[in-house]
Amino acid sequence: MLERIFHLSENQTTVRRELLGGLTTFMAMAYVVAVNPRILGEAGMPVEGVLFATCISAAIATLIMGLWANYPIALAPGMSLNAYFTYSIVLGRGVPWQTALGVVFLSGSLFLLLTLTNIREHIVNDIPDCLKQGTAAGIGFFIAFIGLRNAKIIVASQATFVTLGKSSDPQVLLAAFGLILIAILMARKIGGAILIGIVVIALAGIPLHLTNLPAHIFSLPHPGGTFLKLDFRSALKLGLGDLVFVFFFVDLFDNVGTLVGVCEQGGFMRDGKFPRASRALLADAFGTMAGALCGTSTVTSYIESAAGVAAGARTGLGNLAIAGLFLSAMFCAPLVGAIPIYATAPALILVGALMCGSVAKVRWDDWSDAFPAFITMIATPLTFSIATGLSLGLLSFTFIKIGTGRAREISPLIWVLSALFLLRYAFLGTE
Repeated sequence: MLERIFHLSENQTTVRRELLGGLTTFMAMAYVVAVNPRILGEAGMPVEGVLFATCISAAIATLIMGLWANYPIALAPGMSLNAYFTYSIVLGRGVPWQTALGVVFLSGSLFLLLTLTNIREHIVNDIPDCLKQGTAAGIGFFIAFIGLRNAKIIVASQATFVTLGKSSDPQVLLAAFGLILIAILMARKIGGAILIGIVVIALAGIPLHLTNLPAHIFSLPHPGGTFLKLDFRSALKLGLGDLVFVFFFVDLFDNVGTLVGVCEQGGFMRDGKFPRASRALLADAFGTMAGALCGTSTVTSYIESAAGVAAGARTGLGNLAIAGLFLSAMFCAPLVGAIPIYATAPALILVGALMCGSVAKVRWDDWSDAFPAFITMIATPLTFSIATGLSLGLLSFTFIKIGTGRAREISPLIWVLSALFLLRYAFLGTE
């Protein structure tokens, strides 16, 4: 049955590799179970209800991605969009969180409409190859930077923006040890290297009092505080139309960028096209709608899925394990929350290094391809946004093709997207 559904032999993988990859992805992104409720809790939402919504929406979207699209890509409420939900909409504009959830549901409905009409699939497949490769490398730099920051190897600096952290910090030392350990295991081609490293680092932190053992392992979910609390009537007001557009715009290109980047790394692209793109894009549409109904912000694909791909996942089978772990996390939230962030940081750094291999595929001898790819690579980590990196890369692609008399290489859809990006920066530049 598994062979018939997931085509394991065709994708040269095994049940063990898929489940190991799924477990690795979950370990790398388990922080969302603890972090998302904290952020949305600042908007006045009941934390217990948000935790339930986080796990349910992640499980639903991840199952759809695995069973319907057969890709090893996990989904959960996005970290950038939950911050926008809390700090810009609820706290910044004074919009009730119930109304903001209605806005999220409307944006998810728009995702679904555009997916069913194949518009989103055309967007994915019409992105030039140089931007797909640049996006993959840019995400690599991005998640490596996140990993370095989480490990406190890189810290903020008023003088130089960022600088080297304190080498005497025990967390830095443990993360550095984990980084070397995982790198050695990967170089020796030992299966489960990333997962082994995460577990070893977390356990090593216990005697140093850096890994906090949970007071309780199990806890019961409490969905009532947020379940079906969204306010459609207020969300449909004309004045909230720009908020729907922002949620839609940011998640569309953040999700597209993540899908392209992870698929480039996993070798899933075929002649520059993304097979079963519409099926994959349905996952975040349904996930976002389910999340809004249950009580959380927009659901999107997670770049941490690259950790599972690096561990060997090639099909959606591992997503069954991820979905099951998210459902279990509703009852084991204290245990999941005990995984320290410095333990998963080395995994992100090394997966980032793997993703940077896409740089070699860029046609550096053709500056009209090389420059947009470079802009995408550099803008993604520096703006801390996959969507922004992709949008700036696409705009530079359009401008340089026009300037070099090669406008015929710009597809009609890229013309439309370029115009939308210009409008976005003109009217939503302060968001």
